[in-house]
Amino acid sequence: VQLQASGGGLVQPGGSLRLSCAISVRTISTYTVGWFRQAPGKERAFVASFTWTNSAYYADSVKGRFTISRDNAKNTVYLQMDSLKPEDTAAYYCAARRGGQQYLVSGYEYWGQGTQVTVSS
Repeated sequence: VQLQASGGGLVQPGGSLRLSCAISVRTISTYTVGWFRQAPGKERAFVASFTWTNSAYYADSVKGRFTISRDNAKNTVYLQMDSLKPEDTAAYYCAARRGGQQYLVSGYEYWGQGTQVTVSS
């Protein structure tokens, strides 16, 4: 299983970005896919996930601003990020696991490379 994250960049506070995570599996709908982020000097932390049962989960810090979605036909999971704040600056990683919701980094079997998001004026 390979994951390819893309869509990061530099954006001003209040702006938007959409991250994509393309996954090389036959059926993405059998996986739970999560987004995590890691700022310099900090641990990697849960941001959002979309489960194989079509449920979405979010960290409190991004609720109401970020939206996770899945396109089964494209085997891709998206993270729409609106109302971005400087504290959202981090490397963002997508990960996948067989099974249900998981908030912990250790709960995910497969990881993509990071895509950098920088929120700055």
